[in-house]
Amino acid sequence: MTAPRCIHILGASGSGTTTLGQRLAAHLHYAHLDTDDFFWETSDPPYHIRREPEQRLTMLQKALAQHDGWVLSGSLCGWGDPLIGLFEAVIFVTLPAELRLERTRQRERERYGDQLNAGGKMHHKHLEFMAWSAGYDDSAPSVGRSRVRHEAWLAELRCPVIRTENTGAPQDLLAHAVQQLKLVGQ
Repeated sequence: MTAPRCIHILGASGSGTTTLGQRLAAHLHYAHLDTDDFFWETSDPPYHIRREPEQRLTMLQKALAQHDGWVLSGSLCGWGDPLIGLFEAVIFVTLPAELRLERTRQRERERYGDQLNAGGKMHHKHLEFMAWSAGYDDSAPSVGRSRVRHEAWLAELRCPVIRTENTGAPQDLLAHAVQQLKLVGQ
């Protein structure tokens, strides 16, 4: 099998795209990059200051060009569209909303702990983030990350699109992705 060298993984926040991206990149001995590292400026608390679209795109293009094989996780619909021609395969990860939101709450609690509590410096931002994340399946396509927008974006791709549901253990998701990429690489 010749695995695709340029793989993009996307899905709702909390669906497991970053975890799959890290594991798949390690499995294939590729670089792993995440769109959040380009979308957001470094800040405290994190994820408060967006980079300008042109700046994030230029940074991401330069980073991707440094690697022969890479896995890019996260959503870049709209601002990252000039990169679509690089993708040799795209993996779309889904997860039932209830489970996805529970995993997101757990992840946020592990990352930020008491800062999420009432009175904590991230409390209000966390509530906004969880409300935004909960609206993924019902939001209009104009919303930055929504199921409708992702589906429309995926329908326009010319490379193979692999759809997978992340309801099992991370190693199961990795095994499924590797199996599907083998089919793409034949």
